Amino acid sequence: MNLENISLLQILAILSASAAGGMRIGLPLLIVGIARLDQLWSNVPFLSNINPQIIVGILTSWTLFELLGTKKLIGLRIVQIVQLLFSPFVGAFMAIAVAALIEVKITPLWLLGLTGGLLALVLKLVLVGWFFRWGKMPVIIIILEDLLSGILVVFALKAPENGGLIAMILLWLALRSSNEWKHRFKIQKAEKN
Repeated sequence: MNLENISLLQILAILSASAAGGMRIGLPLLIVGIARLDQLWSNVPFLSNINPQIIVGILTSWTLFELLGTKKLIGLRIVQIVQLLFSPFVGAFMAIAVAALIEVKITPLWLLGLTGGLLALVLKLVLVGWFFRWGKMPVIIIILEDLLSGILVVFALKAPENGGLIAMILLWLALRSSNEWKHRFKIQKAEKN
């Protein structure tokens, strides 16, 4: 493993992009894809055979559904199921794509993708957990999630220290939430017995 050529700013940029992939699927991919439309998908084996305009069209449609479809309960459930299934892949792809865009030289590229995918999955699991905890997500939280996802991608490319800091705060909040749920579950279990 060759990690001596990677800087802290590059790690923060990769974390920021992966966190964006854990919040939304279409918007982060669309932003990164539009940033490097000519080069990004030509190196991916499956996507290199598809016309980039078709990929942008699919991502635009899904982004619009994520933005507009989540305002109703049934749309939110559909979006959350799809996001839960695909967030590890999008997080991994975002980590690898941003690493390629900022020219990170790391030899085990799969390790970078695995880390990004795990971060995205953890964030998505916590968001789904909050949805089931509250019963319905407030619209303001959904709008903030949309904005934060786009901001994290832009920060990954332009201001990685800010984006990485936000990603680390989101990870800290996710871990705190899971610990709180675990504690409440133990209390509820003790009350039943």
